[in-house]
Amino acid sequence: MNGDAALTSAPNPPFKIADIRAAIPKHCWIKNPWRSLSYVLRDFILAFGLMSMAVYIDSWIFWPLYWTAQGSVFMGLFVIGHDCGHGSFSDNRMLNNVMGHVLLTFVLTPFHGFRIGHRTHHQNHGHADKDEAWVPLPENIFKNLDSSTKFLRFTIPFPLLAHPLYLLYRSPGKDGSHFNPNTELFLPSERSNVFFSTVCWSLMFVLLLVLSVVIGPVQMIKLYWIPYWIFVMWISSVTYLNHHGHDHKVPWYRGEEWNYLKGALTTVDRDYGWFSHIHHHLGTHVIHHLFPQIPHYHLLEATCAVKPVLGNYYREPQKSRPIPFHLISDLIRSLEEDHYVSDTGNVVFYQTDAELHRSSWNKNIYWAICSLLKG
Repeated sequence: MNGDAALTSAPNPPFKIADIRAAIPKHCWIKNPWRSLSYVLRDFILAFGLMSMAVYIDSWIFWPLYWTAQGSVFMGLFVIGHDCGHGSFSDNRMLNNVMGHVLLTFVLTPFHGFRIGHRTHHQNHGHADKDEAWVPLPENIFKNLDSSTKFLRFTIPFPLLAHPLYLLYRSPGKDGSHFNPNTELFLPSERSNVFFSTVCWSLMFVLLLVLSVVIGPVQMIKLYWIPYWIFVMWISSVTYLNHHGHDHKVPWYRGEEWNYLKGALTTVDRDYGWFSHIHHHLGTHVIHHLFPQIPHYHLLEATCAVKPVLGNYYREPQKSRPIPFHLISDLIRSLEEDHYVSDTGNVVFYQTDAELHRSSWNKNIYWAICSLLKG
């Protein structure tokens, strides 16, 4: 299937979701709120501990290390807040909502707006038209994009900065905003919740402005804003790589060819090295898409348990060194090759725009990064 632009059909897997569920140990489904809260405490201690160290040391040798570490901790806080949106933090909806707002607002993401948009992603994963977040561009939309939009969407570092823009405008061809309650993303019954989350986001932004006045804008940039943009690069690249860039192209489905199981199996597990622990194993993405109710601290065990059932339908991630530099090449290759899908066909694969591929400077960026690392 991998070499075709479109197919009329693809076989269903020889197993059902119930078969996968039965392979998962029962304790993996248990949500322990105290254990979940302990990870929140751990991450906030790390975050404020790193801030204190940075202020105390105040050295330009230490600041880049602080920005990298703090941006990664911000990513961990986001992941737990994302779990609150799935209800995998605890069985208590109020606790999930409170902690979700605390965690996602801290990294400037509106909780309910993101939660509902992300729910749409999980309900339609692998669907060429209905998926959310890095959904494939149909050929007719891609061909009508101006050259600057194509350049920004497929040229590093711009795709790595997409998270705030996605929250504001969604993807090309989709209307609405995660901040605006009166958009097609949200049901009328959800609009008050979305409005509340937008208010919380606004208060956090105002707080950051006040802190900039109190401690100075330069200090605020160093302590919060640069780590925030490191976090943005993490969430944008991780979200992309968990659905793109595998050695063998994964299909996208439409119409009767799509179902929940086939869609979940288009996701890609990744090994992020040391960062896997900081990011609460976000790279175990297949089992997360099959069963988003499983708490993050059981995802590794659940993944190991279901591999025999999934068989060849599971794509084993490449083992990472402590720093996952190998993923840079996967990301660049995908941005160079995965541009659009056919407007027709119920099983489609990414196609490459030859002109955009020829003009890409991603490879130059990749080799420059490799040279810096070797040097």
